[in-house]
Amino acid sequence: MAAPAASSGGAGALRVTVLSPEQTVYQGPADGVVVPAHNGQLGILRGHAPLMALLGEGEMRITVNGADRRFRVSGGFLQVADNEVTILSERAEPA
Repeated sequence: MAAPAASSGGAGALRVTVLSPEQTVYQGPADGVVVPAHNGQLGILRGHAPLMALLGEGEMRITVNGADRRFRVSGGFLQVADNEVTILSERAEPA
């Protein structure tokens, strides 16, 4: 499934999906993502190397067209591959 294009140029955006057991919390383009990893904050921008990480607990920020969207996450995993970020969290909700 293709993500919607960002108004600042979808070709330059990350594709981000945030899933919790109850729902899809966010799915769409982003300029960047900052997540609370198990051992500290982790920032993801376009072109990031492939990565898998354990999530910690705290605030996650998804930057879309220069504006931050904030979410609370607790536990789970993050995967980055080919400018696509997938976050599977035990709990994720808007902050």
